[in-house]
Amino acid sequence: MNVHANAKLSPKGRLVMCRRVVEEGWSLTEAAEAAGVSERSCATWVGRFRAEGEAALVDRSSAPKTVANRTDERRVAAIAALRGLRMTGAEIAQCLDMALSTVSGVLTRVGLGKLSRLEPPEPANRYERKRPGELIHIDVKKLGRIGDRGAGHRVTGNRGKGQRSRGAGWEFVHVCVDDATRLAYVEMLEDEKATTCVGFLARAVAFYRAHGVRVERLMTDNGGAYRSTVHAIACPAMKIKHIRTRPYRPRTNGKAERFIRTMLGGWAYGAIYSSSAERTAALSGWLTVYNWSRPHGSLAKKPPGTRLAELNNVVGSYT
Repeated sequence: MNVHANAKLSPKGRLVMCRRVVEEGWSLTEAAEAAGVSERSCATWVGRFRAEGEAALVDRSSAPKTVANRTDERRVAAIAALRGLRMTGAEIAQCLDMALSTVSGVLTRVGLGKLSRLEPPEPANRYERKRPGELIHIDVKKLGRIGDRGAGHRVTGNRGKGQRSRGAGWEFVHVCVDDATRLAYVEMLEDEKATTCVGFLARAVAFYRAHGVRVERLMTDNGGAYRSTVHAIACPAMKIKHIRTRPYRPRTNGKAERFIRTMLGGWAYGAIYSSSAERTAALSGWLTVYNWSRPHGSLAKKPPGTRLAELNNVVGSYT
């Protein structure tokens, strides 16, 4: 139930006020004074109560039932048809000799405010590799350092200029997620240069190898580090095939993107840290819980470690 933000009475309070007048014989002045509203407001609610009963004591929409100058539906259909020809709002307004503001309002109302709405929605592209290590996803998330003033606006809610730590700089969280098991490896590093990314990849490969997983393919976005000569040389040297996402389609690397969102909520913004060092120190503990204890929604409520053990047994049975 929606109650007007400035309403002094709830529907229950209005009912009490109206019954005092209708059933108990109070005057409008007495009932209005007891309820803390004007006599005119009291008379309005009493009149509605007498005519329609309790159902009339809820707030009504202030929108008019009819609009005198509303655009004719045939004209609306013509605007939509011209939009289907990928005409801009200005072109439609000129073609129909209408005000651009009116055409823009109609397009927004019928859901065609953006030309992209003319395209059918792109179908979901969900996939999952069968073998651990068949594909890993790597991405980088930039986090602001925690300066001398401590926690930032995400924790304190204070966006004032006085709370800003100037010159604190950035830290870069490099994440790696196995497609089949969601087993994750994460490091907090100083930058996202090509040599840093290659070093992280080597350590991630070693992490998965320690868990019986041989990395075959790697997916990243089109960042400069992943397009560099250093990275192009390193991947074949590690016997890894490098795949990059489609331009302007970050969801192609969706498993890494989703892991980052979970990581930010559970670790980076999930507690109050006094320093960046304290936040970094908490990362390994959170990651251990994520990999080995936390139920994963995409893995039938099993943690990635359990999924890894199951798939390793299945793969081992065929070898």
